[in-house]
Amino acid sequence: MRGPNHDPLDVLVLGGAGVDTIVEVPRLPLPYADSYLVPAITTRAGHTGDNVALGLHALGLHIHLLDVLGEDAEGALVRDLHQRSGSGFTALATAAGTKRAVNLVGPDGRRLSLYDGSRGAEQDRFPTPLLAELLEGCRHVHVCITHPAAYALDQLTAAGIGVSTDLHDWDGENPYHAQFAAQADVVFLSAAALADPEAVMRHVLKLGRAHTVVATAGDRGGLLLTRDGDGARRWTAVAPPRPVRDSNGAGDAFVAGFLFGLLEGRDLDECARLGALAGAHACTVAATEVDPIDRAALLAHDTTF
Repeated sequence: MRGPNHDPLDVLVLGGAGVDTIVEVPRLPLPYADSYLVPAITTRAGHTGDNVALGLHALGLHIHLLDVLGEDAEGALVRDLHQRSGSGFTALATAAGTKRAVNLVGPDGRRLSLYDGSRGAEQDRFPTPLLAELLEGCRHVHVCITHPAAYALDQLTAAGIGVSTDLHDWDGENPYHAQFAAQADVVFLSAAALADPEAVMRHVLKLGRAHTVVATAGDRGGLLLTRDGDGARRWTAVAPPRPVRDSNGAGDAFVAGFLFGLLEGRDLDECARLGALAGAHACTVAATEVDPIDRAALLAHDTTF
């Protein structure tokens, strides 16, 4: 636990800690074959919660990540990642083991992620007193769509703190994702698989709490819709300043950049621009690394990192 002498947090990130095994493949989709010879296969820490937390930490915000980890080699990788970064992190033990995924990464940087669904232990909970301590004085909470965080939603609502969440590739219908959308003020989602992103965004607003919905669409930019706006407005992507290595973590980097702008008091268009800059930087980082953009680089100017 952080203890009573710690300063209040800028952002508490709930859930989303884990490891990825990175496999570089010759193309995506990968045609069936009995075997492929691929470059060195690497396992490294860095799921969505890790990426958002470390991204915000690199931007100079006081953050803390709370999640469950297994007492396994994968959990050790996550703990080491946050210890080396100097960011705040509390890991509670879970018998289900550390969340993990396999990412197939193509030559153009696109990825296909395979998540191990057996690692989402429904019995895991964040202790109410611990969560209350972390929330005291906290400015904002970002909730990842994992089981421990799902059970914390009611406590967050009662605390009256601003909440954001990332629904990732939500289809607009899955009720599991909908519970997060219904209890967040700022909702991020991917437009990649949506036939009508704006309709889904409007559905989120109708759930009652959200005042801002952001749909990201990779190199096509994305859409921003607010409760008091007439319609969705488009924001443009930023061309990466170096060759694209991997798109893994770009969406998480966008969230970190956007939330940084929000907590700095910038308008939403500026927040989207900062998110796009952070996402562009993430695309230039190899999948085997976690190297978020820092505050000075983000604020330098449009495409200079």
